Amino acid sequence: MWSGPRNLSTALMRSFGNRKDIRDVFDEPFYAAYLKATKKEHPMFQDVIDSQETDWRKVIENCVRTEDDGICYQKHMVHHLLPNFDKEWVLKCTNCFLIRKPEQVISSFLEKWPDAKFEDFGFHDQINLFNFIANQTGEIPVVIDATDLCNHPERSLRRLCNKLKISWDPNMLQWKAGLKPYDGVWATHWYPSVKSSTNFKKESGENYYSQLVLSFADQAYDIYSELLKHKL
Repeated sequence: MWSGPRNLSTALMRSFGNRKDIRDVFDEPFYAAYLKATKKEHPMFQDVIDSQETDWRKVIENCVRTEDDGICYQKHMVHHLLPNFDKEWVLKCTNCFLIRKPEQVISSFLEKWPDAKFEDFGFHDQINLFNFIANQTGEIPVVIDATDLCNHPERSLRRLCNKLKISWDPNMLQWKAGLKPYDGVWATHWYPSVKSSTNFKKESGENYYSQLVLSFADQAYDIYSELLKHKL
């Protein structure tokens, strides 16, 4: 599942993590490799570096490792897959893209890391990877929109399961509150709302966004709109 930050990707990870046939859940396995390479001073920078494999080659080996039974669900941030990291490996996986309205992404991310630049939201990386997979496979990857997940979770998840050719599991609609064993060490900073969540919540009404958020969002809307054309 290829996402930008603050796309409800952790809630979707909870949903898949609650399936009966889940084997492994990977929470942003390239995060430490990304931070080591970019030196971006994210919150909990050193904790992340110390908690994960920092060699992107070894991360890939783990991502494509196969087992006989069960689903391996991988939550990836698109911008963590840096240009100098090999990306041919993704063609061995079933790839999905989770998108969200730019102003919602950007507003939420800036609350957690006010120093973020446009590149940190992952919009360009998401469309580039989407096009790479489409061009290499000749098929349009699966796209799911966070608004649909929030407002119509069962319908959206059933469609997703059908598209992925996996069985529908109603356990995806609800999970127990709290941190999970598969959560990254950064969960204490980035996941406080998900920690208390037990399901997908309907979106509230209109929100106020700062001029900075709207300025960033203007740069992202063409990309979001292009991906939105392909949503389930």
